Amino acid sequence: MKKILFLFAVMTASVSMAQDLPANPEPGKCYVRCTTPDVYVNETVTLTVKPAYKVLKTVPATFKTVTERVEVKAAGKKLTVVPEKWGTETVSYVSKEGGNTLRITPATFRPSSETIEIKPAYAQWELGASAPDCASGNPDDCRYWCYKGYPAEFTTIDTQVLGADASVSKTPIGSKNASYTKRVLISPAKVVEEVIPAEYKTITKTVLDKDAYTTEETVPAVTKTVSKEVLKQKGGLTTWKEVECSLVEYQALPISWNLGSATLTPAAKSIIDNRLMPVLAQNPGVKVELASHTDVRGSAANNKALSERRAKAVADYLITKGVNSSLLVANGYGETKTKNRCKEGVSCTEREHAVNRRTEFRLINN
Repeated sequence: MKKILFLFAVMTASVSMAQDLPANPEPGKCYVRCTTPDVYVNETVTLTVKPAYKVLKTVPATFKTVTERVEVKAAGKKLTVVPEKWGTETVSYVSKEGGNTLRITPATFRPSSETIEIKPAYAQWELGASAPDCASGNPDDCRYWCYKGYPAEFTTIDTQVLGADASVSKTPIGSKNASYTKRVLISPAKVVEEVIPAEYKTITKTVLDKDAYTTEETVPAVTKTVSKEVLKQKGGLTTWKEVECSLVEYQALPISWNLGSATLTPAAKSIIDNRLMPVLAQNPGVKVELASHTDVRGSAANNKALSERRAKAVADYLITKGVNSSLLVANGYGETKTKNRCKEGVSCTEREHAVNRRTEFRLINN
């Protein structure tokens, strides 16, 4: 049972690893996992160092004298009532409405007949007499069958058909008219309105010409412009990409660092532009490790810190060139990965020490 569980665990792990690898790989090809990078843009932000403010001054109110026509008695109305007027009107109406008398003519019929089949035509097999030239002594051996047909049988039945259906004829009866007289309103009662105009008078008064107010002078704000990096598009999707197999191994980035320095010279930046930038452009979304090393001279701690600063300097320069920082892994290994015999306590030439003072890069999957 334990052996079966072990085999199941191995098979499960193999399937999981296979699912994480590129589909349909080709023999002899190398692949790296490409991560869609986060896309950042630089935005300029203007900050207010000192806000704008106002300087206020007051101006007193001014007045002026004006004449005005005012109402001393309001307009009025005089009402007169006009009575209503009546007349007469003759109205005609139907005193007896007209109608109709009806006369019914009954339906009529005429004789007819209809022939129907009471027995259909048919045919049947019938046994005939013995043949006269029968050679057998038994007369039943020479008898024959005939398929005989019989005609259909019919009968005729007397019937009646409709000659004319029942109908109704109408004779109109005339209507009678009459009339009556009624009183109608010719013009309704109304009120006639007469307007009495208002009475006015001219007066003099002092009014406000312009109220007291303030004038303001705006002192502009003092601002400062800064740049910031803003996420424009979130990355994180991963795919596999075929790359040159040599690029998954460490490649030399022949930067000549000044002694004890992690500052990139113009020559070093040119090397990065011409050697590393084309690789990143041809493999978008692939992570790259930037590895820096030192020789064994000096303390291990100092060499580790110096190599880390140099790897970070290369990464920072790539970021200024538009490379996404999430795709860069900067590692400083100090004196832990020498490439020749120059270990602690071993006497080496300057050329041998220079082999270990190096910066390298490679494409990685994590």
